[in-house]
Amino acid sequence: MKALILAAGYGNRLRPYTETVPKPLFPIDGRPLLDIHIQRLYRAGCRALVVNTHHLHLQIADYLKRQTYPIPVHLSHEPVILGTGGAIKNLVNFWDETPFMVINSDVVTDIDLRSVYDFHCRHTHPVTLVLHDDPQFNSVGIDAAGFVNGFGADADRQTPNKAVLTFTGIQVVDPVVLDDIPAGRFYSSIDAFKKIIKRGQKICAYVNQNHYWQDIGTPDNYHRAVFDHLAPAAFRHGFGVTTSTGIEKKLLQGDGSDRKWYRLKSGNHQMVMVDHGIRSNPGTTEADAFVAIGTHLHRCGAPVPKIYHADTFSGMVFVEDLGDEHLQQAVIRKDSQTATIAIYRQVIGLLIKMAIDGQQNFDPTWTWQTPAYDKKLILDNECRYFMEAFIQGYLNLDVPYETYAAEFEELAEKTLQFGEPAFLHRDFQSRNIMVKNGRIFFIDFQGGRLGPVQYDLASLLIDPYVQLEPDVRQRLFEFAISEVMSVRPVDKTRFKTGFRYCRLTRNLQILGAFAHLSQVKGNTEFESYIPAAIRSLTRLLDSDEGKSLPQLRILVNRIA
Repeated sequence: MKALILAAGYGNRLRPYTETVPKPLFPIDGRPLLDIHIQRLYRAGCRALVVNTHHLHLQIADYLKRQTYPIPVHLSHEPVILGTGGAIKNLVNFWDETPFMVINSDVVTDIDLRSVYDFHCRHTHPVTLVLHDDPQFNSVGIDAAGFVNGFGADADRQTPNKAVLTFTGIQVVDPVVLDDIPAGRFYSSIDAFKKIIKRGQKICAYVNQNHYWQDIGTPDNYHRAVFDHLAPAAFRHGFGVTTSTGIEKKLLQGDGSDRKWYRLKSGNHQMVMVDHGIRSNPGTTEADAFVAIGTHLHRCGAPVPKIYHADTFSGMVFVEDLGDEHLQQAVIRKDSQTATIAIYRQVIGLLIKMAIDGQQNFDPTWTWQTPAYDKKLILDNECRYFMEAFIQGYLNLDVPYETYAAEFEELAEKTLQFGEPAFLHRDFQSRNIMVKNGRIFFIDFQGGRLGPVQYDLASLLIDPYVQLEPDVRQRLFEFAISEVMSVRPVDKTRFKTGFRYCRLTRNLQILGAFAHLSQVKGNTEFESYIPAAIRSLTRLLDSDEGKSLPQLRILVNRIA
């Protein structure tokens, strides 16, 4: 058997993702579809095959150069795309006198290709099309004898009993069919098949049963195919079980990001899947950072969820289920200040350990925004974010950033000058801290990088979701200093100064984020926390550190 894998298409329905990666190289559980098809054809008895290319053809060529296959794999580059029929005719010198197989590169299936080929060899008709029932794509009519009698609209007219099925993209063709395809131009194989039917010849339908088939031509379909393969693997990796009873999938309430969260359940086991979306650029993505940083922190002994399985191209990551209760909810249920302080002391102890241990062997290439908490980040993602999203966007005040640029520069420099270096979570607030069976866990660590440990501490203690009392914040801060000093010698005065500056930068970021989420993302829940964040910023600017920021202080008092 010889074969052709059709891989020249543009993948228009998968844009923008196919603008940087050709569809045949989209992975399923870490393996490009092209590799999956080549290996399956080899196991089916194929002794040589061709991959036709056009869109992003150099990427496919480079990929194949790096592979070693037990059979010859040739490339047929089409400077002008030829269509399915044109691609087959273009290989007239490759085919021999035996039937050959053609398979679309954008289908995921476990259909037995050897059985298909053997079926074709047992009859005398020139073409076998592999069909199955998929209402989304059903367009090929078959008669009671099992022969194809029409395509598209013709299928409905020729098949009054509605025996209309989906072409799976798998076909076996006799070389004689080449006579029905014109050379050197775009041509559809369907048009050749219509000629065959019109002159009274038969096209056999191979209708498979109890198999898996999925076209990946759209983001939703690709998502479905990847999930169907990754989820069972995640349960095997996580619990050592086979999901024979199926997997229940329930959408959970998300956070402020564009990610989607699902709870998956199979039998007595459950986990959470976070869907970051398909990779849209060749650089490090949020999913890459989530997996790399999460794996690092888990190895360090930090209380983060275990990652069972992941595919960062599709953006799916399967993690330990930590329940539904976060710290904000747990604090609300506490019946005393003593109980609140106790749980916060537990959180702070774990935070300090994660910050110190997580700094060791941390690789800045894991990060997806900036490798460190630096001056540019403070100015762009906190100070400018505050001005543009909150002051100008949310409050609609015509106040230019430049008026406060010098003060923001000083704020950024002082924050870094007095910062105690460590691993920085960057969004360490009560809704990113889970409480399960009395144990504390940290989530949403994908924004982690190196930076001042005081920043995460400031995020926790000025958190608008909880609004701790001033005396409680002070007691917890003193406890935090003692925790840091128990594992690393620090200058207590410098540490306190750095903490105060970090409170300011974090507070600016909070207001920018709440404004963006409520106004741009339409999540008005965050709007209710803006007044508390303003009150917090007002208090901070009234402190000694705020006195060096007089213009900003005037602006915030005006808002308050």
